[in-house]
Amino acid sequence: MDFKGRKKQIVSERIKKIEELRKAGIEPYPYRFERNADFLYLQKKYEGLSSGEKTDEEVSIAGRVIACRILGKISFAKLQDENSTIQVVFQENETPGEVISLFKKYVDIGDFIGVVGKVFRSKRGDLSVMVQKMKILSKALYPIPIEHFGLKNKEERFRKRHLDLIVNPRVREIFKKRSQMISVIRKFMEEKGFMEVETPLLQTNYGGASARPFKTRINAWDMDMYLSISPELYLKRLIIGGYEKVFTICKNFRNEGVDHSHNPEFTMLEAYQAYADYNDMMSLTEQCFEFVAKKVFGKTKFKRKMGNREVEIDFKAPWKKITLLDALKEYVGIDADKMSKEELLDFCKKNQLEVKEEDSWGDLVETIFEELVEEKIVGPFHIIDRPKEGTPLCKRHRKDKRLNEQCEPVVAGMEVGNIYSELNDPILQEETLKEQEEKGRGGDEEAHPMDKEFLEAIRQGMPPCGGLGWGIDRMVMLMTETESLREIIFFPTMKPEE
Repeated sequence: MDFKGRKKQIVSERIKKIEELRKAGIEPYPYRFERNADFLYLQKKYEGLSSGEKTDEEVSIAGRVIACRILGKISFAKLQDENSTIQVVFQENETPGEVISLFKKYVDIGDFIGVVGKVFRSKRGDLSVMVQKMKILSKALYPIPIEHFGLKNKEERFRKRHLDLIVNPRVREIFKKRSQMISVIRKFMEEKGFMEVETPLLQTNYGGASARPFKTRINAWDMDMYLSISPELYLKRLIIGGYEKVFTICKNFRNEGVDHSHNPEFTMLEAYQAYADYNDMMSLTEQCFEFVAKKVFGKTKFKRKMGNREVEIDFKAPWKKITLLDALKEYVGIDADKMSKEELLDFCKKNQLEVKEEDSWGDLVETIFEELVEEKIVGPFHIIDRPKEGTPLCKRHRKDKRLNEQCEPVVAGMEVGNIYSELNDPILQEETLKEQEEKGRGGDEEAHPMDKEFLEAIRQGMPPCGGLGWGIDRMVMLMTETESLREIIFFPTMKPEE
């Protein structure tokens, strides 16, 4: 019988046990259970207990049964709670007969049980509890697929994350680290004087990034709305309104491809600081990454696979800064600063890059970097001073008006964020948004739309300002040394099963 057929039979058997328990006056799904210790606490408290040594401490514990052994006069179960495991023992002359009978007849792997008993260490060295009382807390209908321990099928792991968490302790630990990282980021930003704010996820107009949005509809107004692709324009309005340091940790939604480093729904930190520029925000970025690495992991160096090699990444500040044009010199050996658009176009065609005749000098420079350079950078590097075509929301470079004061931190071949000296000239801002509007009319689905409400706000006057945005998911992926965003997002976007 295959696993699916066996599973159906097991469900039938377990439903029968539930019915028998209820006939006997035992509710297999009680409301609560009073416990006085978790397993990790007991493991630490009794780590010095010798094999065969007993204690007088009676504990009340609970967890999921992940293994059972019934050996005549003695039975064992391994319980798992959030942080650890412990062995519970049912033994004749130590455990009441009715408790042993209840365990043997009605408890299955996957069930939750609560037990009361005394702590001891077995002769084999396992910390254990000799059971005096037992209560079934939840009968599981489905078995844990023991033959899949480790769940080799990644699609099944991501689709059935609850099962993945049950059988893979490392997965549970990764998500704990993710939670700790977000908490530490908040602490860092607050210590730096930033105020956390909220911005709309449902918007009448999308903006703040070059991306295709998800469209929805509000029936009450009979109009289209969009899921946020970025909180940028709302955060800038708060700077205009008088706040000087603001940040948000939020979800963004971009209607783009799905791969190991992209998920349509992702978590982002975005922050703005008045009277600052991109240099200040680069420094803030480095400090935060180093702070999080030390606080959560106790180190700044991490391993990462890049192609067929393993590299070491050190998040200790300061990070190397390199201009995009210098990166092209270093990694592909061209001096784009001295090349015409036609020469760059010819170079792109020779390297089989997808470009158009109407692409500008800046468009071509960006394409070469993204296609031929970015994936080679170990970093962390700040790739600074990028072509002005990259974004309509950034200040022109103070020395070279072909460029923006824009930085993309790159780590292990991935862009992990964006950092700007923010554009605060309302006249130039209107011009750049009009250019984007024209691109949109020409079929560019990622062009930035005109946002009249934002233009209205920036005309009120916005101080000099530095801004940053990082993908928290990518940061977590790098520091937990995992290979895909799906490993560090509880419920990644996936197609429904056929």
